[in-house]
Order: sequence, then C-alpha cells, then structure tokens
Amino acid sequence: MRKLLQRPLSLPKRTVTALALALAVLIGLADYYTGWEIHVSAFYLIPISWACWTAGRRVGLFLAIVATVLMVITDRISNYSFQHPEAPYWNDLMLLVFFIVVVYLLSAIQNAHDYLEKTVQLRTAALQAEIAERKRAEAAKLQAERLATAGTMAAEVAHEVRNPLGSITLNLDLIRKEIDRLAESASRSPEEGRDLVNEMREEVHRIRHVIEDYLQFARLPKAQRKPLALNEFLDQKLTFMQVTFDSARVACRTQFDASVGTVYADADQLWQAVLNLVRNGLEAMPNGGAITISTQRNHDHVLLRVTDTGAGMTAQQLRQVFKPFFSTKTKGTGLGLTLVQQIVAEHGGHVECLSAIGKGSTFTVHLPEAERT
Repeated sequence: MRKLLQRPLSLPKRTVTALALALAVLIGLADYYTGWEIHVSAFYLIPISWACWTAGRRVGLFLAIVATVLMVITDRISNYSFQHPEAPYWNDLMLLVFFIVVVYLLSAIQNAHDYLEKTVQLRTAALQAEIAERKRAEAAKLQAERLATAGTMAAEVAHEVRNPLGSITLNLDLIRKEIDRLAESASRSPEEGRDLVNEMREEVHRIRHVIEDYLQFARLPKAQRKPLALNEFLDQKLTFMQVTFDSARVACRTQFDASVGTVYADADQLWQAVLNLVRNGLEAMPNGGAITISTQRNHDHVLLRVTDTGAGMTAQQLRQVFKPFFSTKTKGTGLGLTLVQQIVAEHGGHVECLSAIGKGSTFTVHLPEAERT
C-alpha cells in the first residue's frame, strides 16, 4: 500500500508537465476523431491526476484548464449539434469544476500522506534513539554492578594489605638507620644500601597509592548534589593549577559558553572527575603541549570537554579506556577514568572519549542542566 501511495516517477516538474500536456493533447485528438460516439473526456483525469500527484497542485490545476480548453475547442470544431447552444460550454464548465475538485482532493491526500510519512520517520528515529539509549543504560548498569562487585573485593583486599604495608615501611626506616650505623662503624659508604632501601620504599609507596585508589573507587560516597555555577567553578579551580601547568610546560586554555547555567553537582566529586581528566591529559603530554577545558550548552544538557594534544590512543585502546584496571601507562592503576565514569553516572550523566594517534584525546562529560526559573 505504501508503494502505491509513493510518487510514481521522480522526474523534474517541467518534464512531468510536458508529458502530461502531451498526453492531454493526445486525448483531445482522440476526442475529436471519435466524435460523440465514444466519450473520452474522463480520460483527461489521467494526465491531470498524474501531474497533480507528481508535480504539485499548481501543475494539476494547469492541466485541468488545458483539458477544459481542449474540450471547448473540440466541441466548437465538431459537427455535433446541441438543442441549446450553451450546453457544451456548460458541460465543459462542469467538467472543469470536477477536475478542480479532483485536484484539490488529490492534493489533500498527498499532503496527508507526506505528513504521515514524516511523522512515521520522526517517531521511528525517536524510537531507535530511545532503544539505543536504553541499551546504553543497560550496559552502563551492568558495568556499574560489575564495578560494585570489583570495588567491594578491592576494598577488602586493600584493607587487609594496608596495615602490613605500614609495618613494612616502618621496618625499612629501621633498616636504613642500621645501615647508617654500620657504615659509621665500618667506615664504608652506605650509599648502596640506601639506594636499595629507597627503591623498596618507592615500590611500597606505589602499592599504597594503588590501594588508596582502590579504596577511593570502592568507597565513593553518595553525591551530595547542589546548584553549582559550572563556568565560575571551573575557572576558580583551574586558576590554582596554573603552577602545575607551567611546570609541565602545558598551556591551559578555557572556552566557556556564557549560556551555560547551573548544574546539580557535588562540587568535590565533580572536581575530582575533572582533575582526573586533566591529569590524564598532562600525563599524555610529557614533552609539553596544550590542554583545553570548555563548556557548551546542548538543549537541557551541559557538555564539559577536556582536550589534550598528547599522543592519542588506538581504536583498540579507546574501546577499553573506561574498563577497570586498564591503563596505557606503565605505572597507572587503571581506575582513574573508571572513577570519572562512576562519578558522572552518579550525577545522571555519561562520559565519552574521542582520540586519534598523534592528535590527542577529547573527553566529553554530559551533565543534566539544572532547571531554569
């Protein structure tokens, strides 16, 4: 049924008009040569209807007038006699009215068909978008459940390991003191022993850092969300990081959309997420570069972007960037971006990443905007 309602030929309007006009002339000639033995006036509806449906109402009205003129000419040059001389003109006028009614009815049907088709397309697109969003939400929920399980396990392990690490650190300090005493009594340099102890302390501190990240991830408190002026908040926080940017030889640029209002957010958690993204960008630029923090209003959402000019990531790395314990850095814990994702999810948003080798990375945080009064 849908195929029958579609326009038969996708021809230019001029071509359709010319073909329909030629067909109307052929029907007029047939009307003349057959005389009144065979009435072919109804066949004028073919070019009129085709022109109206394919090229529009104006062309259909034009063909209706042309068909009427052809009928008038045929009546005038035919030898058929009427009882009343005005009868053929009246008949042609009535057919013109009929043709016009048909044209307007076809136009109304066509408009209704086009409106219905557009409505179906819009609703289909909205339904597809809703299905995609539901799939994304289900995937995010499943990942959140897995992260919760992993976080609980990590918290238990971290709790059991943290106390022995403290004891190891204390013993290392005692060993260092003993090395210094032995070096004094033996008159030998304690540097080799100190280097070994320092290396052991660095490894212990690294383990402690990993554990602290695990505990932070596993024990993330419920977000205490309040209205927050995002642009002013970011500008204030980034000002205090200027020394860090200068020491890393990184230029910090800001592009804040003035139309961005307030968001409901936990200020500490939101800054923790932004800080993780900024640090991630700094670590991707060991030789310096530029990092851009921008905001943009998009309907009822606020987009917060952090863009760096670092080495970028491969497509395979990009697919795993938010997975727990995955890191492109040799000493990374693989929980920084996962924590960012968890914080943003707690705020009713989501985070995306675009990256290309040699061109850097862009992390986009989607946050719902607070209702405007």
